[in-house]
Amino acid sequence: MSELRRLVDTHAVASMTTVIDGLLLSRVDTSEPEYSLTEPLLVIMAQGAKRILLGDQMFDYRSGDLLVVAAELPVSGHFVGADAATPALGVGIVLRPTAIAELLLAARGRLHPANVGGPAGPAMASGPAEPALLDAVLRLTRLVEHPDDAAVLAPLVEKEILWRLLTGPHGALVARIGTTGGVSAHINRTIRWIRDNYAEPLRIADLAARAGMSPSSFHRHFRAVAAMSPLQFQKQIRLQQARALLAADAGDVAGVGHLVGYDSPTQFSREYRRMFGAPPRRDAARGSAPAPLLP
Repeated sequence: MSELRRLVDTHAVASMTTVIDGLLLSRVDTSEPEYSLTEPLLVIMAQGAKRILLGDQMFDYRSGDLLVVAAELPVSGHFVGADAATPALGVGIVLRPTAIAELLLAARGRLHPANVGGPAGPAMASGPAEPALLDAVLRLTRLVEHPDDAAVLAPLVEKEILWRLLTGPHGALVARIGTTGGVSAHINRTIRWIRDNYAEPLRIADLAARAGMSPSSFHRHFRAVAAMSPLQFQKQIRLQQARALLAADAGDVAGVGHLVGYDSPTQFSREYRRMFGAPPRRDAARGSAPAPLLP
């Protein structure tokens, strides 16, 4: 892991972006609580440890471990013991649905059935990263120092990384990202709808119809994937969006609350304080949006 740590420590910037599209490098030197809206993503922890909360579920991962996120989710968490002397270092790789779908089609019949199906379950998992996967991630990360080679080689290594994921312990979870049928795919579509329309009133019957399920079945499957109810999911999206708007000076507290869907400024302030531990005016006074984060 020493070379991967060096690469991340050397090339990580505030935006996390690199010369390779979809490759993110993160360097964090604080253990303060973090909140983020994540996308389908593979994260490899190169140094440090982190605890992630998704609804009522907790995920821990540390150096040499991976975190797989298979949906667009609001999460919170904190690094354990990160500081300027020993920052947390991580590699993120965006998991693109089209690339996974293409690989699933090409590999038809070559994947174990357990790696391409199964009941709806949490859209996040953590655990030890297999050596072959770590090797591929290291080779992709090396290419940030060789941009001319990256233009040709990065897509090939990314394909290998997806294959390692699909054939590994979390293959079924990764396959869900590129699958258009099944319960999990229907839930993921409603998750995207809520994220895109978070300020709109939420009607469970309408969402259930969108997913082709009864309201009770939809509620049960949604909670299985997102580890929270649809209303809790919407609330977390609203409050995280409000926090970003306030920090970016996009309006006063009452105005931002209304913008993200709250009719009552009192309710907005109460729920904001409950989630972030401080009133919304604190972030309104901060004057800068939170830096992007890996989960």
